[in-house]
Amino acid sequence: MSTLSRDMKPARTHTLVRSNPILTRLSRVTERAQTDAATYRGIATKTSFFLLVTLAGMVVQLIVRAALAAEPVWQTIPVYEKFTLTLGKTEAIVLGAVLVLGLLCELVAIFGRRTIPVTGTLYSASQGYVISFLVFNVLKGYEYLGLEALLLTVAVVLVMSWLYTSGIVRVDRKFRTVLLSLMLGSIGIGVLSFLGSLIPATRPFVEAMMHNAALTVALDVIGLVVAALFLISDFSLIDDCVKQGYPKSYEWSAAFGLVFTVIWIYLKILDLLMQFAGKKDD
Repeated sequence: MSTLSRDMKPARTHTLVRSNPILTRLSRVTERAQTDAATYRGIATKTSFFLLVTLAGMVVQLIVRAALAAEPVWQTIPVYEKFTLTLGKTEAIVLGAVLVLGLLCELVAIFGRRTIPVTGTLYSASQGYVISFLVFNVLKGYEYLGLEALLLTVAVVLVMSWLYTSGIVRVDRKFRTVLLSLMLGSIGIGVLSFLGSLIPATRPFVEAMMHNAALTVALDVIGLVVAALFLISDFSLIDDCVKQGYPKSYEWSAAFGLVFTVIWIYLKILDLLMQFAGKKDD
């Protein structure tokens, strides 16, 4: 597949559902490599690079946390029953800057593929910083949940990879219909909840639903299922990237798109574990 013509037209699949925004744009590529094409090894190497950068972002957060340890508390915000977010002013400014940086890098990466080696690196570092902040600043006394979330994320990735490579789950029209239904259902519930909270007559019902532990956990589980199914969709697009002979430069897009979904899954799992731990009696 290393000498395919640029004039070859890619196999198109018309659907409303693709995976994350980065790989969505990857699915529209018409360019084909003439000499050096994307490989699974190249994508795996770049994926490992982004994950290592995420780990480096976590280390940076721990360094910043140690440097600001003596700073007085500025804000205390309850998260779940057992967890509170405490912030100093400088810490809040740094965290805000990191969040904005991550969002900007994500947007630039979506529309500027050639920037991904830089924007993808900065995004991964920012997400590592945020993850470390959640684990070591919010989950005080429950830091082990961060490791549990990591192990569960690895398990989800391995299971989804096995389901895809074994052919048990195929990315076909039926798969996309199910994924679309789950995604639209999740979005619809979120929109209706938001609108209901704005209307005085329905606000008490929305608040009651938001405080219903079983319902919130069920919605989070559905969100996790959607994220896991998106991972299978990612594998399919990465498979196309290699089999259709995309130029090697597209390895960065494939790797960053995969890391984007993996981090999403990790945060979903961490949120679920926080809810369980926050509700559990001593």
